Amino acid sequence: MKVTISFLHLEHTQALDERIHEKSAKLEKFIDGEIKLKWSCFVKDGQHYAEVDLNGPMFHYHATGHTDSLYKTIDVVVDKLEKQLSKRKGKWKNNKQRKAGKDIEVYDPEMAWGEYDEDYVA
Repeated sequence: MKVTISFLHLEHTQALDERIHEKSAKLEKFIDGEIKLKWSCFVKDGQHYAEVDLNGPMFHYHATGHTDSLYKTIDVVVDKLEKQLSKRKGKWKNNKQRKAGKDIEVYDPEMAWGEYDEDYVA
């Protein structure tokens, strides 16, 4: 995972870096493969904003949030991304299960719905 962080009108601190990397690591459980995260943090009208772009080989997600504290904002944005990724993973699993049920073949529909004949069993 490659994480890029940019700050506008904010002081860059090691604690913020660690917090962002820690929260970004939570997203790895939803995705296999190489992902890129681009964080943009800034202050506007006394509110702390955070925007995240998550790019992978076949997908792109974006989340933004704002609160009075940057630490809370980071939590809000990561929760939004987790919801998006969880929904994607759920759809993928559901589609996989649906396709698995299509492998069943009935060769003789009349025998399937008719009475059981012991002599017919091969």
